[in-house]
Order: sequence, then C-alpha cells, then structure tokens
Amino acid sequence: MTDGVWLIVGLGNPGPTYAGHRHNIGYLVTDELANRLGSKWRAHKSGRADVVEGRLRGTTPGVPGPRVVLARSRTFMNESGGPVKALATFYKVQPDHVIAIHDELDIAFDTMRVKLGGGDNGHNGLKSMRSSLGTGDFHRVRVGIGRPPGRQEVHDFVLSNFSTTERKVLPFVVDTAADAIETLITEGLEKTQQKFNS
Repeated sequence: MTDGVWLIVGLGNPGPTYAGHRHNIGYLVTDELANRLGSKWRAHKSGRADVVEGRLRGTTPGVPGPRVVLARSRTFMNESGGPVKALATFYKVQPDHVIAIHDELDIAFDTMRVKLGGGDNGHNGLKSMRSSLGTGDFHRVRVGIGRPPGRQEVHDFVLSNFSTTERKVLPFVVDTAADAIETLITEGLEKTQQKFNS
C-alpha cells in the first residue's frame, strides 16, 4: 500500500466563518495530520488549494514512511473537485491514492467508516470530486455527525457548530480519524476497516 504519493483531502469550506462547522471536519483532521508532520500549510502554486507535503512515520526504523500531500481547497465545498484534480495531476496521484475526509450524516457522531469508492450520498464535496476526477474510486474517511435534531434542515445542521457536548469529544474523533488515515496508507484498507469501522 505504500507505493507512490498519497493525496489526503480535507473537505470543508474556507475561512473563519466556517471553521467550527460540522461540514468542516475534514479540515480539522488534516490540521491534526499537519501537526503530526510538524509542517505548516502553504499555498500551492495552482492558487486553488493549501498543501502540506511530508512523510508519515515509517513502520521500520531508519526507513522513511510513505510520501503524503495534505490538501485543503480554497474554494467552497461544492467546487472542491477542480482543485483536487489539479493537485492529483501535479503530484501524479491516481484516484486509488486519493483519500477524502468528510462529514457523514448517516453515521452517528463519534463513529466513522473507511471505504473505497461508492456514491456521494448527496454530499456536494464528494459529488464535485467524482465529477472532476472522472471516477468515484477514491478512498473516503466518513466521519459521523449524525442527523439533524427535530425539524432542522440538513443544510443548516451541517453549517452549524458542534454542540458543547460534542466539542468535548471532538479532539478524540479527530485524532482517531487521523490514526485511521495513517493505518490506511501503511497497512491497507482491510486492516483499517477491521480496526476503525464502527
């Protein structure tokens, strides 16, 4: 699983207004991975995304781990695909080495699932990526946010901040998702699903 560069895309909306929203869980997870790499975000020369380049910790002492590029689009969620396609082309990354981290309504908060391929389930970021890459055969780390309470509209729910209770657990959720991504890249999908899919 370690051959070639991996492109790890945190889906979300740019800017401080959206920073704490449920829809921006992908940004939070890529921030955690950037911290682990000890690197800062910088503008990619395409001008449409911010990136962090580095290597994961190797599983064998003295042997460098796989090369990764963390990415966050500077466009809104529903236009993520163009910047992702530009980065995949620039770094010569095939779709099966692309990982999208996104919020998932159909999974309860504090649970997650990792999979390869599948539909976009109404998620505009995934829809845009599928359209631009020409395939849905990329990995997804689906971080559960649950369904909106009562009659709240889905749109309002995903573009709202995590609740006070959720915010206490959120660092552990983010940490676990980052662990899952590292495991996916170093140990493969099957082992990652066994370990992290809840």
